[in-house]
Amino acid sequence: MIEMLDALSHASPLSGVLALAQASEAATAVQQLAEAKPIDPGSTAWMLMSSAMVLLMVPGLALFYAGMVRRKNVLTTMLHSFVAMAVIGLHWVLIGYCLAFGTSFHGIIGWNWDYVAFHGISHTALYGDKQVPELVFAMFQGKFAIITPALISGAVAERLSFRGYIAFILLWTTFVYCPLAHMVWAPGGWLFEKGVLDFAGGTVVHIASGFSALVLVWIIGNRRDYPDGAIMPNSLVLTLTGAGLLWFGWFGFNAGSAVAVEHPVAGSTAVLAFTTTQTAAAAAALLWMFLEWRHTGKPTSLGVASGIVAGLVAITPAAGHVTPLWAMFIGAMGSCACYFAVQLKAWHKHDDSLDAFGVHGVGGLCGALLTGVFCFVPAAGLVNGGGFAQLGKQALGAGVGIAMACVGTLIIGWLVHATLGLRVTEQQERDGLDITIHGERGYHL
Repeated sequence: MIEMLDALSHASPLSGVLALAQASEAATAVQQLAEAKPIDPGSTAWMLMSSAMVLLMVPGLALFYAGMVRRKNVLTTMLHSFVAMAVIGLHWVLIGYCLAFGTSFHGIIGWNWDYVAFHGISHTALYGDKQVPELVFAMFQGKFAIITPALISGAVAERLSFRGYIAFILLWTTFVYCPLAHMVWAPGGWLFEKGVLDFAGGTVVHIASGFSALVLVWIIGNRRDYPDGAIMPNSLVLTLTGAGLLWFGWFGFNAGSAVAVEHPVAGSTAVLAFTTTQTAAAAAALLWMFLEWRHTGKPTSLGVASGIVAGLVAITPAAGHVTPLWAMFIGAMGSCACYFAVQLKAWHKHDDSLDAFGVHGVGGLCGALLTGVFCFVPAAGLVNGGGFAQLGKQALGAGVGIAMACVGTLIIGWLVHATLGLRVTEQQERDGLDITIHGERGYHL
């Protein structure tokens, strides 16, 4: 700079003006380069890892569910999860992301032609101000869209038509999941603008899938030998393995969701969500085990696995909004609520085969409401001096989620049931769906 000024002092006035102009342009270019937001490699790496971890939850769910059904239905139960990876995986790229995160239309649904099939999203385009590529955000959210309808399948396991299921999840994702995701998570979404908190899917994923599962049970009916027949799990080893994979993947599920609230993504909020996820799951597993031990006299492996999932579900909406101490309370309270909800099956006789409603519906609702009680960021909950304001917002979000899930599933379920059929024949159910639908057996022993 000194040399430039020295040269200007010996130059003609005209050349000096030109040189100053060039220097000004160069300084402006340097300033613009400094202000430009490059891709943050650390945050991007964490989002890629989180996306892979959430996808790993889908085979984890397949194992978790498959271990609890009878041997003759183990493959078809697993395929309900695996086929969702293919069907919803393509749906999300083609129109799902567009509907959920496109430009808001009256706060209810999104649309952006550039998002259709991702044809207008450059691999260098950033998502908002987060300094991560929009494609990695889209892929991360796509994994949530995949696992949500797969959760529903557990409620109607062992009597669900495979082709009916495929049609159902396509319609359900389009008309229930995507609008709800837009309202809760997308800027401009109605519930988003109202200040409803759902850090990683308590309403969008768990309330929606759990209450939809309950409606689907009502439409399809109970298994032919429920509740009088002996229906025993074929392999609780599979269920425990699946629970372990779900616990592992849930760290990506919750901590990866910090992308919506902070930059860098792999920062303090992600660390908080990681910690609260672990704390809640541990507290829930322990409480479920002691409740069952006290209630039945035996602590079972299935009980511990169920407690793990109940705690993970309950903390999901609150993960980045509460302290670890309150996460412990949320996990324990969610576990307690889910345990008693599962016990109620003996009274109401509705065959929620694998407790999709009892764990995901009840756990998601419990977590969503408790978020309004214990949150401290970005709003103060009831115990932190914020009064009932946030709790009211959480109740609104939960109510909308329940209404959309129940009404949407009722319409879509009856439509598919009346056309393709949602239930297999009695003979297929008796012989087992693995051999009658897929021509295979899970075990040759």
